[in-house]
Amino acid sequence: MNAHVRIDTPRLSRRMMLRAGAAAGGGLFLSARLPGVAGAATVAAGEAQNAPAVNAPTLNAYVKIAPDGLITIVNKNPECGQGIKTMLPMLIAEELDADWKDVRIVQAMNDPATYPRQFAGGSLATPMNWDPMRRVGAAGRQMLISAAADTWGVPAAECVTEPGLVRHSASGKSLRYGELAAKAATVPAPKLETLTLKDPKTFRIIGRAQPNIDGPAIVSGKPLYGIDVEIPGMKYAVFHKCPVFYGRCLEANIPEVKAMPGVVDLHVIEGNRDLGGLSSGVAVVADTWWHANKARAALTPQWDEGPFGGHSTDGYDDHAKTLSASAPQQVLRKDGDVDAALAGAAKVVEAEYSYPFVSHQPLEPQNCTARWTGDKLEIWTSTQNPEPGRQLIAKTLGIPAENIAIHMMRCGGGFGRRLSNDYMVEAATIARKANAPIKLLWSREDDMHHDMYRPGGYHTLKAGLDSSGKLVAWKVHFVTFSRDGKVVNSGDLAPTEFPAHFVPNLQLGSSMMETLIPTGPMRAPRSNALSYVFQSFLDELAHASGQDPVAFQLALLDQPGAHEGYDAPRMAAVVRAVAERSGWGKRKPAPGHALGFAQYYSHQGYFAEVVEASVADSGRVKVHKVWVVGDVGSQIINPLNAENQVQGAVLDGIGQALGLEITFKNGRTKQSNFGEYPLIRMADAPPVDVHFLLSNHPPTGLGEPALPPVVPALCNAVFAATGKRVRSLPIDQGMLKKV
Repeated sequence: MNAHVRIDTPRLSRRMMLRAGAAAGGGLFLSARLPGVAGAATVAAGEAQNAPAVNAPTLNAYVKIAPDGLITIVNKNPECGQGIKTMLPMLIAEELDADWKDVRIVQAMNDPATYPRQFAGGSLATPMNWDPMRRVGAAGRQMLISAAADTWGVPAAECVTEPGLVRHSASGKSLRYGELAAKAATVPAPKLETLTLKDPKTFRIIGRAQPNIDGPAIVSGKPLYGIDVEIPGMKYAVFHKCPVFYGRCLEANIPEVKAMPGVVDLHVIEGNRDLGGLSSGVAVVADTWWHANKARAALTPQWDEGPFGGHSTDGYDDHAKTLSASAPQQVLRKDGDVDAALAGAAKVVEAEYSYPFVSHQPLEPQNCTARWTGDKLEIWTSTQNPEPGRQLIAKTLGIPAENIAIHMMRCGGGFGRRLSNDYMVEAATIARKANAPIKLLWSREDDMHHDMYRPGGYHTLKAGLDSSGKLVAWKVHFVTFSRDGKVVNSGDLAPTEFPAHFVPNLQLGSSMMETLIPTGPMRAPRSNALSYVFQSFLDELAHASGQDPVAFQLALLDQPGAHEGYDAPRMAAVVRAVAERSGWGKRKPAPGHALGFAQYYSHQGYFAEVVEASVADSGRVKVHKVWVVGDVGSQIINPLNAENQVQGAVLDGIGQALGLEITFKNGRTKQSNFGEYPLIRMADAPPVDVHFLLSNHPPTGLGEPALPPVVPALCNAVFAATGKRVRSLPIDQGMLKKV
């Protein structure tokens, strides 16, 4: 179980106000101020940055109905491929009773006064917006009904809506929304808390598969992404940074490189030695990106590598061994007497697990276009978290934040990388020095060498089973990384991590070792690594006890009492369902194939997964099929996108397990491109069977919770096929090779 953050459904109050007015050119314009959502957004941002939650300003949603009947809905959040640009407007359109074919969606700019906490992360868009956004649509529907009733001189109670129109039931009269829009704009806005929302049984849009609203533009190659931006007079920029984190440029052959064809200028940037901000390096500005990169290749800068030059993966491994052999530096949780329980256990199982640093590698590399006009700055970029980027630029460059405008472009993937905005402050700095609009574009090597990596970690585990095979003791020593004595971003272990609360004698301890490697959230932060360790070890315990792994975990889940937000019956239900769908224990896999199982709760989603895999004599692992069952509440808003999200998360996890690893030597990232960091290929992508259990809980998000279980499920399948445990990632084919 990941670090638990409670996200309550926003409560309505009189402060949740709807404002209406006439839109330009006629029609109806709706603006809703929804203070109750702000706290949830702040929690998400705090979790992503390892910072405490604070109060935040209000959230807003906008709808425009034109006289011709077209309905424009603004999507406030960044679209990173997670489908939010389609899903959020669906919530409004459903309660508005709009005809979906008449809906047009536009992307908002970053606007903290109107749309506070615009971000993509934490799988929080659904729980934050499920109720408030629907009430915005319901208010619009009520105003349109009032306008129609007044037009006909009939009671509003006699009027109903159908997609895009209001009908008077008794007379059969009807008016389309476009015909009513101007009059509806004069109707007093209702109080949102008084509105009655639709019965889900009557949904026409929610629960129906809706294609990606940007799909036609994507497949036809229309410019949507940050990397597509072009503005008049734009120059291209590359930024050559020290290959060692925290290093700085001392000098470079500026005159020689500046004389090269197509080069406009070069600038040595001192930076502020902030790993999440402006680094030191040499910026090259040129007429084309080709000229800029050719000039960069000719640079011979001299670097002060700083204190990190001696760091390496081998050194971390050795240090972790030393720390693991000693008592934990801190105890995160202690229940019962774990040492006494281990001493009295009928069987004790011990294991050591580790996992590497991992790079995000969205297919669209980091990029940002920046233009200064006097003391005003305009930015076009792909970001998951635009407002912190605006504040970072303002702080770094010493300008008012209100002088910065950010256009949020569609992201070609984010997965947590674009929660950091280092590339934005780089582009702003270079544009000001260049005195011209510039487009900063990172190379693939830049992306791999200067990521905010998922941190690695080391675990020493020890557990005790009684004579009946019941788990009675659980002890973990987690060695993680720190900076200035504080655990690095996304490198922590929550005291609620499953099976906490389900084992009477349990101790979670940790130790830290210093690093300057920049780290940050990656899809299902912490959970993507911890699930591998804890669920793999639980599989070991099941086999050591002579029990079936599914039955072992179901017995573990069958414990009375409250568990700090963890709903054991919900998890048990998805475990039983995935066992049934995969034929666990009922069918014999194909020759050489084996099944592996794991379950995990993260980001408010309960997921259980079964992987069918085989291992060739060469040691090559092949995944043949994955079954997934998840419980994310009472409603799947867009089934098409939901299935895509789960399938993408599963393939992401399989790719990490099979081949992704970032290592360091002499303070440098050793891997440079996909030849050394092989993302999953189509030939290795198995079919993924997705099924959702609907439960009586508010809907939650899907971007992250399907990933964590697939990694241990795959590793457990490898064990079932070979008898060999995968205790370090990525999976070592040499270890599995038949001699």
